[in-house]
Amino acid sequence: MQNNADKNLLRCDWTGDNKEMIKYHDEEWGIPVHNDRKLFEFITLDTFQAGLSWSIVLHKRENFRKVFDNFQADKIAEYNPQKINELLKNGSIIRNRLKIEATINNAKAFLKIQKEFGSFDKYIWQFTHNKVIQNRWEKMSAVPTKTEISDAMSADLKKRGFKFVGSTICYAFMQAAGMVNDHLITCFRHRELI
Repeated sequence: MQNNADKNLLRCDWTGDNKEMIKYHDEEWGIPVHNDRKLFEFITLDTFQAGLSWSIVLHKRENFRKVFDNFQADKIAEYNPQKINELLKNGSIIRNRLKIEATINNAKAFLKIQKEFGSFDKYIWQFTHNKVIQNRWEKMSAVPTKTEISDAMSADLKKRGFKFVGSTICYAFMQAAGMVNDHLITCFRHRELI
């Protein structure tokens, strides 16, 4: 655990001394999300995180919001080859053709899920039976990188056409979207999110 921004608060040690990571940990990570646009943002950012550190993605998040139309799936689904080339030239984001193309593809699959289920929220939260899984980890080494639930989510998203949604990415998404409370029991946020 780290004593960072507030010397009296113990938090998960993955934040380190990075102010951006501390703010994200304290104000967002693990809070249940039911807004479709925000869910699409998280799943997209986790796609871009693959093979990189979360701090890199978090540092570029505002730029991603600007260039990806604030993660409005209906707009992203319409991106054409010219837009892809424009994104590949934009140094303010992570310039990876496969991830950019996957994001456009995922936007289309996301819209199909919304149409079928009424919302992406209804679809995605069914994997945890519409409730937060409350974990009680004592140290970071105990926190899994994937579970049977993230395996099932990954398989179903892939079946529905999503790309870059392996089980590890799905579990990171579940943590970000508050589907699981993976704050350590010694972290001040763990109690607040029960």
